[in-house]
Amino acid sequence: MNTVDPNDIQNRILASRIGLVGRTAGVSAPQSAEGAVQGKSFGDILKAKTEELKFSAHASSRLKSRNIEVTPDVMGKLEKAVAGAEGKGSRDSLIIVKDLAFIVNIPNKTVITAMDGESIKDNVFTNIDSTVIAS
Repeated sequence: MNTVDPNDIQNRILASRIGLVGRTAGVSAPQSAEGAVQGKSFGDILKAKTEELKFSAHASSRLKSRNIEVTPDVMGKLEKAVAGAEGKGSRDSLIIVKDLAFIVNIPNKTVITAMDGESIKDNVFTNIDSTVIAS
């Protein structure tokens, strides 16, 4: 007669409820929205997510209203500029990329607002402690 470990059954039920076990499959790695998480710890994933540059609701609204497209090239330069400002201890920085300007809260890695070439003209930037011209 087969003996059944009650802990194994409970673990399988729990795994099934949270999506780790399919009906016919064994236990697998959890799936994220971007695809399978392979060999990464929770800490690694959390660190990567918290280090990503975010756009505030206000910045997103400005991007849309001013028809500003943040291309991968612009995003790369912006991320590099944020890393440089962070290395210098900046808190709120004006970052200029091509003909675009972004005000970024460096500790939170959050773009606060965005401006295009027309919006930059005759503008006074306040409450910043650094400026980065990204190339």
